[in-house]
Amino acid sequence: MTQDLRTQLVEANHILFDQGVLDAFGHVSVRSDERPDRFLLARNMAPVLVTAEDVQEYDLDGRTSDRAPSYLERFIHAEIYRARPDVQAVVHSHSASVIPFGLSSTPMRPLFHMAGFLADGIARFEIRDVAGDATDLLVRDADLGAALAASLGEAPFALMRGHGSVAVAPSLPLAVYRAVYAEENAALQLRSMPLGDTVQLTVGEGRAAADTNAGQVGRAWDMWRRLAAARQQGLRAG
Repeated sequence: MTQDLRTQLVEANHILFDQGVLDAFGHVSVRSDERPDRFLLARNMAPVLVTAEDVQEYDLDGRTSDRAPSYLERFIHAEIYRARPDVQAVVHSHSASVIPFGLSSTPMRPLFHMAGFLADGIARFEIRDVAGDATDLLVRDADLGAALAASLGEAPFALMRGHGSVAVAPSLPLAVYRAVYAEENAALQLRSMPLGDTVQLTVGEGRAAADTNAGQVGRAWDMWRRLAAARQQGLRAG
């Protein structure tokens, strides 16, 4: 496992916190660059505090040899990687503007070009369909993780009713980008709904915008990484 990938995963944790997608909860992972049946995920901790020493390696059954506590929902990541060979990174978050769309029949629509990746459709996962109506909504085991992966299908994003969402992508920076701009798009939609006559992107517009933006992700990543690093310096100084 390259140290660069561990470093990038640490940066992803810090960026997602700094951008308001993760708080004390939620997590981000990346598939191993040496073994596709392995992935990296931090131990059970607040994302903003993650360091390279906190990164654990898992197999696709959600097992690690590291004895530090693991995230309860590591099965989200394991089962998506099992089902989707194209996916190289997964973000699970509880970002505030996205959650209302998981509760409502109102579809979350791509409203601006930065969220063009949503134009082909957004999946929905209803845990009640799999485990009944008395769960804590957490994806705690492989069966629930597999059900979530099946609901996700080939989509880049899935809503989880009363819980949050998952964003997936063929690279870690792009998964972070999608998680950030899904939240931005949801916030825009909530603000624009009283207007009543907003126009969403067509599938063609969304695909074209997504293709363009995928080539520009490094620009956002570099900025977000510097902003997050500045926050980290402030936390250490405090």
